[in-house]
Amino acid sequence: MKTGVILLAAGSSSRLGRPKQLLNYQDKTLIQHSIEAAQHSAADALVVVLGCNSELIQRGIESKEVPVLVHSNWEEGMSSSMQCGLRYLLEASQVDQVLLMLCDQPYVSQELLDQLMNGKKASGKGIVACSYAGTVGVPALFDQSYFPDLLDLKGTEGAKKVILNHQADTFLIDFPLGAIDLDTEEDIRKFTGYR
Repeated sequence: MKTGVILLAAGSSSRLGRPKQLLNYQDKTLIQHSIEAAQHSAADALVVVLGCNSELIQRGIESKEVPVLVHSNWEEGMSSSMQCGLRYLLEASQVDQVLLMLCDQPYVSQELLDQLMNGKKASGKGIVACSYAGTVGVPALFDQSYFPDLLDLKGTEGAKKVILNHQADTFLIDFPLGAIDLDTEEDIRKFTGYR
């Protein structure tokens, strides 16, 4: 099975007021940290989807060999950015499954991404998603049978809609730290331990 990773980093960080993709985490930008998690995983291909502040954010990416797409219609919502990445991977890498990840979940690691891929093999399910804070979400892995569903999403609809529509074919991995995402200055203060 050929696995492609779509790293979504197209948003405007409107609640934060500055690009969260460039926040510093363990001496790297958050986006570089996410790229390296994907690169060190067992996945076969990776694409980064940028939108708002793309030129600035590209300067925070050390990995120059990573394909970076600048999605001009990023304001249409996350589904549009994800579809941009999915179409690219289908054309460039003929992937059999895709793993969706966001760059504002700092605790997503190579180990977690490998756990998702191994969970799919072991469970035989078409979707493997993370479970945290009483809900399900990304990072999540989708078999090619769900590509049409992903391509049908509109606007602000996220992959969670596909997961909830197909719960019987979803294997869940417990990832409590998935609830930590960095959307506001308060989130960052809590995360870095400054009060």
